[in-house]
Amino acid sequence: MPQEPHRDRTVLALLYLFTVVTGLIDAVSFLSLGHVFTANMTGNIVFLGFAVAGAPGLSVPRSLAALAGFLLGALLGGRFATFLSTISVRKWTTTAFGLEGIVLLAATLASIRLHASEVIAVYAVIVLTAVAMGIRNATVRKLAVADLTTTVLTLTITGLAADSLLAGGNNPRWQRRVLSVVLMFSGAAFGALLLKHSVALPLAVATLSSFAGIVALFSKREGGVEQTPAHQSETKSL
Repeated sequence: MPQEPHRDRTVLALLYLFTVVTGLIDAVSFLSLGHVFTANMTGNIVFLGFAVAGAPGLSVPRSLAALAGFLLGALLGGRFATFLSTISVRKWTTTAFGLEGIVLLAATLASIRLHASEVIAVYAVIVLTAVAMGIRNATVRKLAVADLTTTVLTLTITGLAADSLLAGGNNPRWQRRVLSVVLMFSGAAFGALLLKHSVALPLAVATLSSFAGIVALFSKREGGVEQTPAHQSETKSL
């Protein structure tokens, strides 16, 4: 297996941070927004199927709202990649991730009104967090950093077993894979704890974390960030 090209450490650290943020968003969406996922569309599609079949505790409209928001976000993320990545990778990534942070901030503000106008606020938070995660997924997909999708772990966990020494492999990037699992687990657990206080709190932490990562990325010198290609065939490895 060919070796992965050098990745800027700031970009890798940012994607690790975003993996934690995903855990926070998953905790909010599943535990507080009516059992939907706004970051993980595999789970959301499954929930949509359950809801269509009449399973209790699930909502077709909420799952559809999450899917629609995610598709819109992915469309926006794809447009940014198409028109900005050829100019500057740093400009593209900071713009895309910056918009994600702004949308998460809007979701945080909307969540404050969950008790004042619950239905409207719930749908607002569903759509806004889904849009943010769609932007993120489209951007990370174009970055194509192997085993760091920041939102799904199925192939990451599969790779840990299938590429292990027991399976006759050589354990490529096992540290990254394990860390991704630990970080998303930690984000989900932390999010569930924060939800005991309010819905807005984990969303606020997710928003602040995103902005902190974006500031670190923006302050990085242009040359270092440009080492991360925008379009690589490594997407297959994800």
